[in-house]
Amino acid sequence: MTTGTTTQLPPSLRSVRALDWLNFFVANVQTGFGPFIASYLASHKWTQGEIGLALSVGTISAMVSQVPGGAAVDALKNKKAAAAWAIIAIIISAMLLAVSPTVVPVMAAEVFHGFASCMLVPAMAALALALVGRQNLGDRLGRNARWASIGSAVAAGLMGLCGEYVSPRAVFWLTAALALPALVALAMIEYDKHANSPKPAPKPAPRATPTAADHANGERETIFDLLRDPRMLTFAACVVLFHLSNAAMLNLAAGEVTAGMGDNVQLVIAACIIVPQAIVAMMSPWVGRTAQAWGRRPVLILGFSALPLRALLFAAVGNPYFLVPVQMLDGLSAAVFGVMLPLIAADVAGGKGRYNLCIGLFGLSAGIGATLSTALAGFIADHFGNTVSFLGLATAGAAAVVMVWLVMPETRDALEEETASDKAA
Repeated sequence: MTTGTTTQLPPSLRSVRALDWLNFFVANVQTGFGPFIASYLASHKWTQGEIGLALSVGTISAMVSQVPGGAAVDALKNKKAAAAWAIIAIIISAMLLAVSPTVVPVMAAEVFHGFASCMLVPAMAALALALVGRQNLGDRLGRNARWASIGSAVAAGLMGLCGEYVSPRAVFWLTAALALPALVALAMIEYDKHANSPKPAPKPAPRATPTAADHANGERETIFDLLRDPRMLTFAACVVLFHLSNAAMLNLAAGEVTAGMGDNVQLVIAACIIVPQAIVAMMSPWVGRTAQAWGRRPVLILGFSALPLRALLFAAVGNPYFLVPVQMLDGLSAAVFGVMLPLIAADVAGGKGRYNLCIGLFGLSAGIGATLSTALAGFIADHFGNTVSFLGLATAGAAAVVMVWLVMPETRDALEEETASDKAA
């Protein structure tokens, strides 16, 4: 297989399996920074306003760090070192929460975790790209998503039991402990550090309009070059609309469940989280393979179409127990989005050395969409009711589908052009 002008050897089985386990254990660790923080702080007499402020600090930190985190990973030749430092920072964050649930350590933990996550996600995507190359990246990203989903489900169960039968504080000691095997798995990965580096530009005859293949082996792109790329801008807009529709949906439904039923509320909410993870684990490899065979747009349309349908069903369904099967649609859209974001970033960035910066820009778009989603959905629900809010989320999801259908170009074409150029050379 070729990447640019460099022949890339197949990865060793040991490295492939190690990357599987890295995704599993990193998902374990990240699960500890989900709903468990709110429950833990509440058990230490934090008010809802104080908890919201702490979580907002983490969200803002992550949004601000998306682009510099991706750029930092691009700048580091050793992607394993970037991932290792990020995992160590997450361990420190978990220990700060466990040792002292007071204002300064909690805020520091949220900031560390926000920035570390924004380095860890692109570093792991870069490892996948370096390990298998762009031709097989779709399959590899699907496999990553499967192992991450299994890890999230296992961790949610372990941490729930730990919090229930040991103490809420023990959840964060467990989070720190689960990061240690992630470091072991990371150390076992071996890859060619130069396989996907930008190559010196060849000297073709002058041409009026350069093609994607012309740029693929050229100098490292600047952020301004990326921001002028219509593929990057269009998909970033799709990402904003996706999260504008998706981010608030389960929170809104969970609030309705809590208000509308007495017993088994926690079980229903837990099932609403676990069921989509099972769907992601089953579907992600298929998503990766299909995106390689059919192209990116058909798969995006399939995954994005689940959003407005899910919102409309939430608006129409009155029985809380029907929420769990409706959440299966979340698994479909999450599987598609989780695989397609880094895959399209590879298409857009090509071999120009800005893969992780591109992931950071898409991550920033996701943060903007999610922030707007929770704020607007909450405001609309307070003033006009949950049904109207769900209809608004469905409208945003439908807009995302229309944008992919009518505006989004097929980004796989760039990879095909580069492959044909390599063969011609």
